[in-house]
Amino acid sequence: MQEYPDIEDHGLIGDLQTAALVTRDGMVDWFCAPRFDSPSIFAALLDRQRGGYLRISPDGIDYQRKQLYLPDTPILITRFISPDGVAEIIDFMPIAGDQATDQHRLVRIINVVRGSMPFRLECRPRFNYGRDRHELERYPDGAVFRSPTMALTIHPVYRKRRIQQQDIREEDGDLVAYTTLHEGDKGGMVLETGPTQGPRVYDIDEVQALFEQTLDYWRRWIGRSKYRGRWREMVERSAITLKLMTYAPTGALIAAPTASLPESVGGTRNWDYRFAWIRDGAFSVHALLGLGFTEEADRYMDWIAARICEAGENSVPLKIMYRVDGSSDLPEEVLDHFEGYRGSAPVRIGNGAAEQSQLDIQGEALYAMHLAGDYGIRTFHQTWESTVKVVDWLCRNWDQPDAGIWESRSHPRDYTFSRVMSWVALDRAVRLAAETGRPGDTAWWIQQRNAIYNQVMERGYHRGRRSFVQSYGEEHLDAALLILPAVGFVAPYDPLWLSTLRAIDETLVSDSLVYRYDPTATPDGLPGDEGTFNMCTFWYAEALARSGRVDEARVTLEKMFTFSSHLGLYAEEIAPTGKQIGNFPQALSHLSLINAAITVNDLLQHPSPYAPRQV
Repeated sequence: MQEYPDIEDHGLIGDLQTAALVTRDGMVDWFCAPRFDSPSIFAALLDRQRGGYLRISPDGIDYQRKQLYLPDTPILITRFISPDGVAEIIDFMPIAGDQATDQHRLVRIINVVRGSMPFRLECRPRFNYGRDRHELERYPDGAVFRSPTMALTIHPVYRKRRIQQQDIREEDGDLVAYTTLHEGDKGGMVLETGPTQGPRVYDIDEVQALFEQTLDYWRRWIGRSKYRGRWREMVERSAITLKLMTYAPTGALIAAPTASLPESVGGTRNWDYRFAWIRDGAFSVHALLGLGFTEEADRYMDWIAARICEAGENSVPLKIMYRVDGSSDLPEEVLDHFEGYRGSAPVRIGNGAAEQSQLDIQGEALYAMHLAGDYGIRTFHQTWESTVKVVDWLCRNWDQPDAGIWESRSHPRDYTFSRVMSWVALDRAVRLAAETGRPGDTAWWIQQRNAIYNQVMERGYHRGRRSFVQSYGEEHLDAALLILPAVGFVAPYDPLWLSTLRAIDETLVSDSLVYRYDPTATPDGLPGDEGTFNMCTFWYAEALARSGRVDEARVTLEKMFTFSSHLGLYAEEIAPTGKQIGNFPQALSHLSLINAAITVNDLLQHPSPYAPRQV
């Protein structure tokens, strides 16, 4: 068994209901089905021995590895190059559609381009996070793995050369096969979850048709992008990645397709991100509208609206996260039998932060609702009635401590960011009522909005630090406050803001990369350190541009792009070594990349006529 690859040495493929990670060595080491948040089938990413994997790689030879996406698609090509031959694996998942299904197909095609190459194929599933045993049923034309809750079928694909039965062997209920393929040979497998009629041989022309359909879907989709600025390739790769992390039946956007990848290798900050945060969905509305993807933004708003209606019916605030189907039961559990990525334990599934109070959530939801309205996405009557109840709840409850955007597991605080986003919620609610003629107690909303504003200016700005600070009564900084100009709480050239930006420069920025806060100065209830936070670095670039430091913003973006993976993907954080850490890929990283690229590009083309004043 090979060592753990770097987190960034993976490609992501998916069918808009679930996804898989593929290493540069041809191993699928993460795959959950039938949904993103379902138990794993392959989880060698978290335990090389007990997690399970599907691997196709050259056998017994030295070779070089290269990996790329087919342009404008998430179809992954992994190339193996040796003196005697060149071969490639083409990995993709046909689109599953808008109706939830248990049946998902992962297609792996081997194509020998030159010479010949020996291959070893291994399928070693470990169902339900390695907790369920399975049985193997072999057939002349494939195999079926069965666990108490899942069936996994291998359908072989052939054109010229068929793997002989004597070259396939069973090892403790797993399958291992050997074959040598020559120039012009094409074969592989279709891996299918859910009930089937049994395995069968896929004709190569049938697989080619699936390939063409998948290729056409993605190229038509990204062809609708209206972005024509600098960094187009990075922006459109981020858009495709966000689309891959969208659960089509409901429109929910997951934070990441992985669970428990560490924020510090060997540390304990390991969380399950396979759920849909209101915050991520709301920010993605901004990103997708900026690219012209109005239909996708509308779907996200449908999902957010459904959560608002549920909250409004019970006159309670929004929860911070949900499962992709909208349910909110996310109990946190530790998988003691998994060692964790490179020994990073505990391995957690579920997320205990789901029960936290985070008052900013209402702000992100109303911000997205108002922005969507500017693009013609109107709120229905029932949604507005529920919105009024949520806003009224916020008027009664905004002035209380919470866990904050970073989901602290220490004591609640009066977080400045939470207050600012509560101000955003009330401000956008007032605007929506005025612009649409909808009813609401706007006089009360305005009164409470103004009270929040005055409180933040009085208690959230530290005169000694000359900066807005993380929480009242403390002097520590927080990169979340970089969003203040973007949401309109302060003018980007306000002296109070410019001094805040300089304080962040001096305290949280390291060679253009941005730490979200200092966990040693503001304990969050967890041991250990973390890397710089990718979303915050992109927020920093956007804040620089808005505040007149456009050239610095451009350099910050260009530097940040050097930290992307070989495929243009980003995890949550960058380690001091320059490696990516945290769950991968991360929606917040990619949607903030899009927003920063749009803002910086616009301001490079059309600089603001207002010069910042000296403080």
